[in-house]
Amino acid sequence: MDDTTPYIPPKVWQWEEESESRFASINRPVAGSTHDKELPVGKHPLQLYSLATPNGVKVTMLLEELLAIGRQDAEYDAWLINIGEGDQFGSGFVDINPNSKIPAMVDHSTTPPTRIFESAAIMLYLAEKFEAFVPMDGQERAECLSWLFWQIGSAPYLGGGFGHFYAYAPQKWEYPINRYTMEIKRQLDVLDRNLASRRYLCGDEYNIADMAVYSWYGQLVLTGLYDAKEFLDVASYTNMVRWATEIHERPAVKRGRRVNRASKSGLAERHDASDLDALEQRQ
Repeated sequence: MDDTTPYIPPKVWQWEEESESRFASINRPVAGSTHDKELPVGKHPLQLYSLATPNGVKVTMLLEELLAIGRQDAEYDAWLINIGEGDQFGSGFVDINPNSKIPAMVDHSTTPPTRIFESAAIMLYLAEKFEAFVPMDGQERAECLSWLFWQIGSAPYLGGGFGHFYAYAPQKWEYPINRYTMEIKRQLDVLDRNLASRRYLCGDEYNIADMAVYSWYGQLVLTGLYDAKEFLDVASYTNMVRWATEIHERPAVKRGRRVNRASKSGLAERHDASDLDALEQRQ
């Protein structure tokens, strides 16, 4: 079938393994583990298993923010999960996240240890545990959770939709790119309009909603996720750029973005604050 032949869905879909997609080796229509592999456990009660993707840095940014305000009991070990090599399908990781997606965390300060998966669930768990970066009641809490879950519901259009067809699909197809571009620009306008009268998403206080939304949309307008800054005309969303720049320059955000990043500017693993201190001194 060539590109001009209309696709007619079969009555029952059958999986045909991909060969051209960047993610062909890890995409599959079933759950569960593919191999036995125990997860390492470090010295701190909080054990994070992740990668420095937009979803992964949400949690490390929050942990570094907690440490920055003096919550030393938020110290953590961060272990690299290389999704390109299929680490997320190891038996130990699947035990703590049956959905096989990063990030996932285990809190060993409880008996038995508590597993938490899905980035927003981890953020909310930590914010409530340490009573920081989330309002505990009232309208402020409702507003914070509304924007937190807005991000969870909206980002798949950015990553799985726009990002896939604009940057990763084996060919460029006009219809899906136009469809998802329209939605992403609408989302950016939602954020820009809200931030026209607010310093942060919920008002004057920085919280987990800002961290979660920044990880996707702030990085989109500043660092150019998918190399799409010009295509999306992100500079025109001036309130977004102002907000994202302020968050981007926070020391804890800079530290959090380096964790579980296997590069010269990052740390594949992080087991103590001194690991990041040493990295910063070398750069």
